[in-house]
Amino acid sequence: VGHCHPDVVKAAHEQNQLLNTNSRYLHDNLVDYAERLSKTLPEKLSVFYFLNSGSEANDLALRLARQYTKHQDVVVLDHAYHGHLTSLIDISPYKFRNLGGQKEWVHVAPVPDTYRGLYREDHEDSATAYASEVKNIIEQAHKRDRKIAAFFAESLPSVGGQIIPPAGYFQKVAEHVHKAGGVFIADEIQVGFGRVGKHFWAFQLQGEDFTPDIVTMGKPIGNGHPIACVATTKEVAEAFAATGVEYFNTFGGNPVSCAIGLAVLDVIEKENLQAHATEVGNFLMKLLKEQKKKHPLIGDVR
Repeated sequence: VGHCHPDVVKAAHEQNQLLNTNSRYLHDNLVDYAERLSKTLPEKLSVFYFLNSGSEANDLALRLARQYTKHQDVVVLDHAYHGHLTSLIDISPYKFRNLGGQKEWVHVAPVPDTYRGLYREDHEDSATAYASEVKNIIEQAHKRDRKIAAFFAESLPSVGGQIIPPAGYFQKVAEHVHKAGGVFIADEIQVGFGRVGKHFWAFQLQGEDFTPDIVTMGKPIGNGHPIACVATTKEVAEAFAATGVEYFNTFGGNPVSCAIGLAVLDVIEKENLQAHATEVGNFLMKLLKEQKKKHPLIGDVR
């Protein structure tokens, strides 16, 4: 919403003057914020965990998936980056190829890139073809007695090159993953909060019939303030709570962070930033596509 947005600065300042506690102390901001966020998401994503960073959110998503499925393995997209914690370097081909290499519980699927990837724009059904690659990976893993906990992907792979997956790809992947007893995790840390313009969440570009089992949020959620969130279903949350080990995070969901989160949502709404993203995005795309026609050097615009 813009550097030092006055409404966000004011919300932080006012709450800072009143109270800042850890989330064992009840505070309206926490509930109000969860409620506001829930209105932007499909109904079944109704349980929220608040944290301090996107990396923390993705790490918790992994824990949730493993506890719910009782499985270990993760399928990720090639070139993916999901954060700087040890657990996330392990599922980030962008990083692990230069570090400790690929763990046996990690399976890398081809990125659904219709410009440079295996199946391109001229393919009759690239969504199904790319999803079948995931199915094959799951089948190969099963032959080695590995069990899939989650398919973990950014809704628009960003480090991989701002890839826009073909519509229907996530639905088909989710089908294969659910059949294998796993869950679908959508990483919205870079691409959420109206940044894609047409929708509030990038996974919604896939169609109304698609809902991930877990969604992670970070970066734009607090406009520079360290706040993050994991949204999931009651079923996943209940399996996680059943361990008897409560989830606790000292600063996650504190009143100041939640006041900032609420202010960010207010600004996005009040200043029509989602519509603005659509308008500016379309304007840029139109002009850049005109440049593409003129210059053979430009292969793709996204």
